[in-house]
Amino acid sequence: MSAAGGFPRIDSHQHFTRQYLPALLFPILKRNRFDGSVVVARVPSVEETRWLLGLAAEHDFIRAVVGWADLADPRVGDVLDEYRRHPKFRGVCYAFEGELPPGLGELERRGLTLDVSAGFTPAIVEGFPGLQVAIDHVGTGRAMGASSLARYANVFAKISGLITHAPTQWTAAEFQPAVRAALAAFGPQRVMYGSDWPSYLPAGTWKEALAAFTQAIGPQTMETREHLLGGTARRFYRLEAGGAA
Repeated sequence: MSAAGGFPRIDSHQHFTRQYLPALLFPILKRNRFDGSVVVARVPSVEETRWLLGLAAEHDFIRAVVGWADLADPRVGDVLDEYRRHPKFRGVCYAFEGELPPGLGELERRGLTLDVSAGFTPAIVEGFPGLQVAIDHVGTGRAMGASSLARYANVFAKISGLITHAPTQWTAAEFQPAVRAALAAFGPQRVMYGSDWPSYLPAGTWKEALAAFTQAIGPQTMETREHLLGGTARRFYRLEAGGAA
């Protein structure tokens, strides 16, 4: 349990690079009373995913890995099964273009999650109703119209990347309409916070990304904050299931 309000807090969307590694993020999370994070592949490659899985095996605070796989590859199931041998692997992040790839069915059959970075369409969840989907970067121009998808019970909203493209020039007012619309549409049990660290470095900071989020959502009950800052991420990514939570 976290000392922050009595519930574990999870940063549901961050990355690593060869420059910005777990040793840099861990003290930031600890200083801000966060208990762990979900790392999302930044580079669409199998090599990147394997590297992240290796980091997760070395660092307890990395609670889950969202990797990448070519969902258009007929043999993608073999890659997913390789990833699944790592207890912290939870799903993939994918940018869609054109027709839906058959690999979505492979995710659904394995109970894996899907983070959608671009190109989300209702056809994804209509065609694969058992697939749990998170729309990344809700609250920014990269996820316009996300609230209209709240009618699908298996779609979640990840409020992340708020300051990524304006790390020193943002105001909470510019995020509030989309963020609060998402919170009203999805409800706190299907909304989660992600920092998008280190995308805004060195101009912005992890703490400023959190400040943008807290200012955008405004005053909330402790129960709502529990969902947004950890509870939703724990349920969506089944963080208890891997023995690392």
